[in-house]
Amino acid sequence: MITAPLWLVGRVTGVRSATPHGRVIELQVDGWPGNAAGQHVDIRLTAEDGYQAVRSYSLASSGGSPVLELAIDEVPEGEVSPYLVHDVRPGDELEVRGPIGAYFVWGPERTDPVQLIAGGSGIVPLIAMARVHERAASRSPMRMLYSVRSADDAFYAAELNGLASDTLTVDWAYTRTAPPGFPRPAGRVDAATIAASTIPPSDHPTVYVCGPTGFVEAVADLLVAAGHSPDRIRTERFGGA
Repeated sequence: MITAPLWLVGRVTGVRSATPHGRVIELQVDGWPGNAAGQHVDIRLTAEDGYQAVRSYSLASSGGSPVLELAIDEVPEGEVSPYLVHDVRPGDELEVRGPIGAYFVWGPERTDPVQLIAGGSGIVPLIAMARVHERAASRSPMRMLYSVRSADDAFYAAELNGLASDTLTVDWAYTRTAPPGFPRPAGRVDAATIAASTIPPSDHPTVYVCGPTGFVEAVADLLVAAGHSPDRIRTERFGGA
């Protein structure tokens, strides 16, 4: 019998702005059992009248540290994300349950090529994988394609560019406004983008795709059309507020 993780109390130890509408939050969670890169947690907020709201958020952190890192993108009409982005302060407490998920994970024991594809804040579990790849000095080829509306909307942009190496390639796709001189015109990820900016299907990569539901479904269809085997494509989608 599988027992669900218990709710734990997390104390906010740090917050920082990441984009005009996004924020990175660090939580100290005593009793945290550790997590793999790609897993997520549930966050529960309780109002003074007892009303509760629960949302799932991916973790940018991994390993055994009790300090968890979340990156939250605001959904303007949402119940939870506006509070996390605008109101939470160091010292505040949040209820946390996890880690959750065993399918959308990656570890350095894997030796096959890895393709990561993120849309917006879907970068969060994938930056965790890229960090593990770098810490382990993995020689497995890893490539990241990050689709964002504009350069200002990118989470972890400087870190991603710093992680780029002979074993980790970082590609960008801007959907609304591309930086001056950027070779790819602004637009959604399409078949040409997949062909030019991802590991080819002939190399048999495992592909991880994370982002809004519409983005994930469109990218998964493009990957299959390009020749990738569906059983090598792992997806994580979100739509919570």
